[in-house]
Amino acid sequence: MFDKLKQKLNEFKQTIDEKVKAVSGAPAPSEAPTPETEALKPEPSQPQPQVSAAATPQPSPAEKPAEAPAGKPTEAPAAPKPAGGILNKAIALTKGEVVLSEKDLEGPLWELEMALLESDVALPVAESIIKRVKEDLTGQHKKFLRSTGDLAEDALRDSIASILNTNALDFDDFVRKSNRPVVITFIGVNGAGKTTTIAKLGERLKEQGYGVVIAAGDTFRAGAIEQLEKHADRLGIKMIKHAQGADPAAVIYDAVQFAKNNKKDIVLADTAGRLHTNINLMEQLRKINRVVKPDLVIFVDEAIAGNDAVERAKLFNDAVPVSGTILTKADADAKGGAAISIAHITGKPILFLGVGQEYKDLKKFETDWFVDRLFER
Repeated sequence: MFDKLKQKLNEFKQTIDEKVKAVSGAPAPSEAPTPETEALKPEPSQPQPQVSAAATPQPSPAEKPAEAPAGKPTEAPAAPKPAGGILNKAIALTKGEVVLSEKDLEGPLWELEMALLESDVALPVAESIIKRVKEDLTGQHKKFLRSTGDLAEDALRDSIASILNTNALDFDDFVRKSNRPVVITFIGVNGAGKTTTIAKLGERLKEQGYGVVIAAGDTFRAGAIEQLEKHADRLGIKMIKHAQGADPAAVIYDAVQFAKNNKKDIVLADTAGRLHTNINLMEQLRKINRVVKPDLVIFVDEAIAGNDAVERAKLFNDAVPVSGTILTKADADAKGGAAISIAHITGKPILFLGVGQEYKDLKKFETDWFVDRLFER
């Protein structure tokens, strides 16, 4: 998973380390000329006057420096610290530090931004990440306790994690603490895997001991009701359905009433896949929200859809504010940028990743796990 972005992030770390080596070529402070040392240099073409010891003014006892202990040279007073530039870098190097300027980072950060864009990270998201990394690395004295590439990785990790942790929602905790029944609707385009995702989540919740009801709210697509019913039968979960073409809000409402009357815990409601350009179907989603008032609205799309999924997430979120996202086919996603972008665009968390064809192939999303996968070698 995420092979391409992983490769690009590791390349960025190496580039930063190479840049540090280049910066480290600055002369050390003892070698660098200062105004004081320049003034003390004799003129090569002029003979130097001889000064007798008697003519040399002697310091008074109060001014005379204390003698150094035996075996220790007397230390000269510290010179004023240069304000910046190459001397600042040189002094930092003697302390095992390096100072990176904006100019030093310009090339590596540009390459990183291009890598993020190529990995399906949307432009505003990539810019946000680059800005934070730049702020973390520019003009700071970084110790050589480990490679500066690792420090760059830390900055990247923090930036990506902050996006993924925005409005974090623990699905299991939410379900456990919510009033019954918990009503969850699933939205997204056709073919993104909503039906299979509902079945996977239904199986997961049933194994946790919850009473689950499925609502066949996709009354628009031919065969959608039958497909969902097969999953429900295999899992032993009750499904509420109406005839094809029925009002989906009515179907989901009936499922909620059934759950209340039979003390079921959770209602998982399918909806028709739609494109954002289909005004009637988008209005249908708004009606479901008004009638049913779901506790969670989950957007489902394919991780491999890349920037198309990002654009769809934005448009669906504008129509019906989503609570979180489930990305299917994450096991086939070599880029990894869609999850970061969708979390940023919607301002809502990634809840689960579909990682296979079996009912158990639904992984709860964890930011640390995801970020670790992006950076593992």
